[in-house]
Amino acid sequence: MTSAKRFTLMLPGDDAAEPEGDHPIKNTPQNGLPHERFLLGEKVPAAPILLLGQTNLTVNPDEILACLQPVHLHATRDHLVLMSHNQVELSSEESGKLLEAALPLIEEDFQNPILFQGVLNWFIAAGTFASLASHSIDQAHGRNIDWWMPRDTHAEGVARNWRKLQNEIQMLWHIDPVNEIREQRGAPMINSIWISGIGKLNDVHTPAPLKQAKTIYGEHPLLAGLSKFLGTPHLQELNLCNASDFVNGFAWFNQPESIWPKLKQALIDKALDEIMIIDFPKGETRERTFKAKDLQKKSLLFWRKAEELSWKELTQS
Repeated sequence: MTSAKRFTLMLPGDDAAEPEGDHPIKNTPQNGLPHERFLLGEKVPAAPILLLGQTNLTVNPDEILACLQPVHLHATRDHLVLMSHNQVELSSEESGKLLEAALPLIEEDFQNPILFQGVLNWFIAAGTFASLASHSIDQAHGRNIDWWMPRDTHAEGVARNWRKLQNEIQMLWHIDPVNEIREQRGAPMINSIWISGIGKLNDVHTPAPLKQAKTIYGEHPLLAGLSKFLGTPHLQELNLCNASDFVNGFAWFNQPESIWPKLKQALIDKALDEIMIIDFPKGETRERTFKAKDLQKKSLLFWRKAEELSWKELTQS
């Protein structure tokens, strides 16, 4: 662990490039969002980490797992768009009934039983689908799913088999009473199933700033799993009233700008020696360390009082 009193703040990253317009797809998407690759390693084995975070199950580090998620695909004029989970309210009862209907198809094709059923995430040993290249809902939502559908890697026909299973479940859920009731109340139908996070624990490679953290902070489900994987305490929120909690913390928040004033003050008050900000401009990892003096704007007019960098200036520089 670093000897300096440091707080590390990670900002999420976007893909460096996407397909343009309606041009034929010549390439394949990069495996994972930049921050997913940073946290998990290049293979982005999210499923076993998510399973760790949501259960007390003992996860076989050599078993390849997959995460299945009930989703809504929105139809536009010429393609389908995946909606994020925060746009689709799904109850535990609805999730259970949908899985119950699809379970025989899933377990037959995967040749494995479901390991755990959450509301939004179901986990299973990947079995015959272990070689698929897949992408998280975080990466694929709001976009044409043609670009983000699972693809074959070294074994041919696996993606075709997945699409067949996906289509069978879509037809099953189309007439399911759960969706009839959802449609009556104006909620998006759960009209498809998504697969992502395929991988095993032994393929997880965590970065040094995460390994060195005394506490991990943030709401994202990946963080709960990573904290168990590393044996590091995890809290969803940061106690802004106690600057001593900041020391050697690692955080990923949806609205990092909301905690920045407190972090900045902790630097000024010397409760912290430095703040590391990790972001991903153009998809590349960037780590910058700031001390109290680095928060001042540079000026040739030495007689003027120094102005502090704003959060926007700090993150967009």
